[in-house]
Amino acid sequence: MKLLLSNFFNSDKVVAIALLLLFTGCKKDLSENNSIVASANRPTTPADVRAHIPNELIVKFKPGANAPGRANALANVSGQVAEKILTKAMLRAGDNEGIFIVHTPLDVLQAVSKLRGFGEIEFAEPNYVYTYDAASTDPYFTNGSLWGMSSTNIYGSQAATAWAAGHTGSATVAVGIIDEGIQYNHPDLNGQVWTNPFDPVDGIDNDGNGYKDDTHGWDFANNDNSIYDGGNAGKLDDHGTHVSGTIGAKANTVGVAGMNWNITIISAKFLGRSGGTTANAIKAVDYLTDLKTRHGINIVASNNSWGGGGFSSALSQAIDRANTADILFVAAAGNGGSDGVGDNNDAVANYPSNYTQSNVLAVAAITSSGTKSSFSNYGATTVDIGAPGSAIYSTTAYNLYESYSGTSMATPHVTGAVALYKSTHPTATAAQIKAAILSSASPTPSLNGKCVSNGRLNVSGF
Repeated sequence: MKLLLSNFFNSDKVVAIALLLLFTGCKKDLSENNSIVASANRPTTPADVRAHIPNELIVKFKPGANAPGRANALANVSGQVAEKILTKAMLRAGDNEGIFIVHTPLDVLQAVSKLRGFGEIEFAEPNYVYTYDAASTDPYFTNGSLWGMSSTNIYGSQAATAWAAGHTGSATVAVGIIDEGIQYNHPDLNGQVWTNPFDPVDGIDNDGNGYKDDTHGWDFANNDNSIYDGGNAGKLDDHGTHVSGTIGAKANTVGVAGMNWNITIISAKFLGRSGGTTANAIKAVDYLTDLKTRHGINIVASNNSWGGGGFSSALSQAIDRANTADILFVAAAGNGGSDGVGDNNDAVANYPSNYTQSNVLAVAAITSSGTKSSFSNYGATTVDIGAPGSAIYSTTAYNLYESYSGTSMATPHVTGAVALYKSTHPTATAAQIKAAILSSASPTPSLNGKCVSNGRLNVSGF
């Protein structure tokens, strides 16, 4: 049940903060159920691969592989090239080959196995599907709706303390939302979402990035410039709108406020009605990398509240390119398996949070009482920090506010913290920001031995 809030608060910041932390209402919870699968470049069994596009591969040829050799390899799996992906970020990184989406009549794992024997192939892997699952578990949660921003609840992020010190973010700092789309004209997000100054709406790709009229970002799921497809009924793009609100909802006279009252949010939508694919996730990551590299946009992080699939060499390389561009990749640790109970990511990898690049920041979820959320994955070496993730109130489509739960909700608290830190430490690198977030974590018994920092997010000193 969706509830449009009628609560208002005084524009004075101190009063706003006080009332902000008292909102209550009728809400629902949302959790992702991230399937775990093995690498396409490692021994794989059919039981391991749960979510991928049937009869479709991602193939990368080795540099210099000749045309007859490539054709012979593809013929071995009756493969037909459906698409070549060669992004601006790939070219800038010295990759002139790109990757190929290949259709094959064979079973995906059979085709991968066949292609391993060809010297022309750098890797071949499934085109995994990423998604989240909605499960209504607590539709009438009525206390402490913005506890995640609280300074009175010790398990909140202490954002209210930073706000009281005048640290409310900066529009010069940008983050990318790799997710569903965003209702960019939501009352709490209007003006917070990026408008592309390099590509005015005229039917021409003025900035030459391959995406015509990408005004607020790009929809890679539908390959168009409409980042919000929910209409007035708000049937789509709830999840992307929700994480955006936690990161950067305005402190105004309605609704909620995010970690940053001032920020620039860029949509890189790749989750559609049926989830998203590895291929489109790569395009989304590279889109943000290209915006920063070519145009100097101060993108400090991408928010990745999604999961599923196994290790992907192609996606890993895209994260490498983001790392080179000094962009943090903040990722949800995952919500366990089909039983809804959190799993140990040290034992069974969850992607994308288990990628090992230094720019990856993996986030677990905690409750308002400081316990690890029962659904949240954990990992002493593979999960970095905990953050508020149960019963988190934020913006949803269309012009609404709801409570969701999941590591999806914990992740934007950390992405928001990255942006907040950058606003007060403008010369800080991605590595320095990550180190600051982990070193300032508050020790938390439920997370001791369950994540690298042994604690929860605390931005009081940001």
